[in-house]
Amino acid sequence: MTKTIKLAVNGTLMRGLALNPNLLNVNATFERDAQTEPAYRLWTIDDNYPAMVKVNTGGVAIAVEVWQVPLAGLGIILSQEPPGLAIGKVMLHDGEEVLGVIGEPLTVEGKKEITAYGGWRAYIETV
Repeated sequence: MTKTIKLAVNGTLMRGLALNPNLLNVNATFERDAQTEPAYRLWTIDDNYPAMVKVNTGGVAIAVEVWQVPLAGLGIILSQEPPGLAIGKVMLHDGEEVLGVIGEPLTVEGKKEITAYGGWRAYIETV
């Protein structure tokens, strides 16, 4: 049996979006829709992809998808992510801590904040 790890994604890796094939190509499987705990903010990076950053104050719950990713595929997925994104620990609304795609704080400097939309899908519907 292949060992897997949970990965929360909040942008273009989500089902049906541009980088979702990166998950499918390593045989990752969709587990569920979820939300983070209310401790994150979200920015758009030139309307190409989002960057989610954990904050001490002013955070909200962000919509994410939780995927089961084969351990061998995690590095492949990370290597295909846009600049300024990394893998870190993300706390979900239900208290479960999983790995997730997060933005580096410098990546969001000077970018448009989209936290009020609550997620990437809600934002791209308005663009």
